[in-house]
This record gives sequence, structure tokens and C-alpha cells, in this order.
Amino acid sequence: DEVHVLAVDDSLVDRTVIEKLLKITSCKVTAVDSGWRALQLLGLDRDEDSSVIDGLSLKVDLIITDYCMPGMSGYELLKKIKGSSTFGKIPVVIMSSENVLPRI
Repeated sequence: DEVHVLAVDDSLVDRTVIEKLLKITSCKVTAVDSGWRALQLLGLDRDEDSSVIDGLSLKVDLIITDYCMPGMSGYELLKKIKGSSTFGKIPVVIMSSENVLPRI
């Protein structure tokens, strides 16, 4: 099975770069533009703790997210994922292209 990575970034350029780099290493990549969209795909935008896309269970091995996004930061997304019994053990990488020392 190939590794499935969920990439979350509000920047189209950054999402495209992440997708291309990971696909070179034979990863399956699902890229979304917001934390809310990621939660929808994972099924964490509802009360129940399930993940379904078009009737199929979503298997994610790694989540890469931008830290600074409108609406929901990568850290807020991390807290919701880690609070899930289904996705809580999945590694999450938070990245940022900003050079703001207090955020780092």
C-alpha cells in the first residue's frame, strides 16, 4: 500500500509543491485548502468519529499542514485531530514559510 498524505495549506503554490514532491516518492496525496475542509474529509466536522469519502473509508498515514491559515490555524487543526480516537495517533507535521520568532 502506498502512503497516503493529507496536505492542508491555503496557498495553491505550496499545496502544488507538496503534492509534486510527495508524488515523486510514490505517496498518494490529498490536498485541501483549509483546516475545515480537512476535518470534513476526515469526518471530524460532525459529532461522530468516522471518515468517509464517497462511501469509502479514508485512510491517512500522515497529515502535513500550514500553521497560519485563515479560519483555522494548523495548531487548531492539530488539536482536533489529536482529540480523535480514529486519527489521534496519525503523525502531523506543521510547517510555515513565515519567519516570525514567537510563532516558531
